[in-house]
Amino acid sequence: MNIIRGFVSILGSKIGKLILGVVITPLIVRFLGSELYGDYAFLMSLLAITMIIVNAGIFDGTRKFIAEDMKNSNWVEQVFGFYLRVAIILALIVAVAFAVFSWIGLAERFLGDGFEVYFYLLGLLIVARQANSVARGGLMGLGLEDRSEPLLVIRKLLFGVSAVSLLYLGYNVGGVLVGHFLATSVTAAVAYVFFFKRVDVKSVFIPVTDGFPKRELLSFNGLSIVLILLTASLYHVDILFLRLIAGDQATGYYRAALVIAEFLWFVPTALQMVLLHSSSELWSKGENTRITELSSRATRYNLSFILLLAIGLTALASDFLPLYFGPEFEASVLPLLVLLPGVIGFALARPMFAIGQGKGDLSILIGATGTAALVNLLLNVLLIPMYGMIGAAVATSIGYGLMAVLHTLAARRNGFNPVQNLRLVRIGIVAVIAAIFIFGAATLIESSIISLIVVPPLGFIVYSVLTFRFEVISIEELEPVTNRLPETLEKHIEPVLQWIT
Repeated sequence: MNIIRGFVSILGSKIGKLILGVVITPLIVRFLGSELYGDYAFLMSLLAITMIIVNAGIFDGTRKFIAEDMKNSNWVEQVFGFYLRVAIILALIVAVAFAVFSWIGLAERFLGDGFEVYFYLLGLLIVARQANSVARGGLMGLGLEDRSEPLLVIRKLLFGVSAVSLLYLGYNVGGVLVGHFLATSVTAAVAYVFFFKRVDVKSVFIPVTDGFPKRELLSFNGLSIVLILLTASLYHVDILFLRLIAGDQATGYYRAALVIAEFLWFVPTALQMVLLHSSSELWSKGENTRITELSSRATRYNLSFILLLAIGLTALASDFLPLYFGPEFEASVLPLLVLLPGVIGFALARPMFAIGQGKGDLSILIGATGTAALVNLLLNVLLIPMYGMIGAAVATSIGYGLMAVLHTLAARRNGFNPVQNLRLVRIGIVAVIAAIFIFGAATLIESSIISLIVVPPLGFIVYSVLTFRFEVISIEELEPVTNRLPETLEKHIEPVLQWIT
């Protein structure tokens, strides 16, 4: 399995989605306004938590077990067929439950006008997302990230076009949910076409053989549900509590801060995606030394990149947020700044988390994540009633930050060391020098628009030069990437790298 190729495919998808999100998100916010955007954020958090229960670890299980080298000649078809049947049954049960909840009037009674329709739409979206999840997991398990991940970009584009069109026509939150459903359904269908070109369709729909390890797969899934629920609570407890306690407008402002803070995760999430099934293959072959080397390098690259983004966001937050979301969202600046330290910690934990999942022993990961989730929950319950969205930001930042500490300890217990060659002092020196330059430039430039145009590229250049000069990353470590570039492009990059070092 080519880890670099998989990472590049996933990262490319993340960048494509990010670019589309930069265009789509402010349009949705402006059409909905802060109050309806708060309702939409609440629904998305509710959907995300529901999908964890519905998906039951199927996405992770599909790509993990398909990637493992089994002697069974139709292993891939049996794993995929088993998970597909389980997935569809679970999705239909929960979708019907949502429809009944809405039909008997509870959605509108407890949450307000419009939620009756929203819950019917959520039921449809659950089925579409479940189907899409199984197909994507199958493609990734086969190492076909170059097929599965571009579909995410297409889905984001289809969502943007359909959701914004429906908003323009006056359909508000319901229109956005319909946009999600249409985009997910279309890309799911295409994913199944790609998958069934690689495997025997008939074998997928034949019951599994007697020797098929159902117990092993279901055991992994059962623990995965607990692990993913605990992780998701870190993402969504703050939104759910804030909506119920502080109201929709505060939730809208806070959600805007979260959207920008979570921008830092596009590279760590790509690492997390590719490392689960890639490390699973390495664990199955007993290559523990290579796993430590891989995790250590991933942590160092991850920290270096995340610090650059965090410094830039901190320096430009007061210029960017009101311009991007609208003047009223200046209220989101302080929650964003409070969230950033924790977001950095969670970003570091993501690759460690994935490699631990790849081993399959989830009890240690559940202990680490559960501790962070419990602290996060208690702090949100304590701080939101007193301090509103600032309290939510403090609680969430602490919970996120604990993930880095606890998952470093969990990794050591799992048999690998993700901080073996971190070069923390060098990274710190680079960050301090670059921060002085970036904050200085942002302060000197009075125009918000000019600052947003000029400071990011200059900051990136300064940070990159310092990163290589202080050998946070060496030129030799980039060779596997530069060797994959077209020859003409490689010729232009090599002199630049030589000059930097």
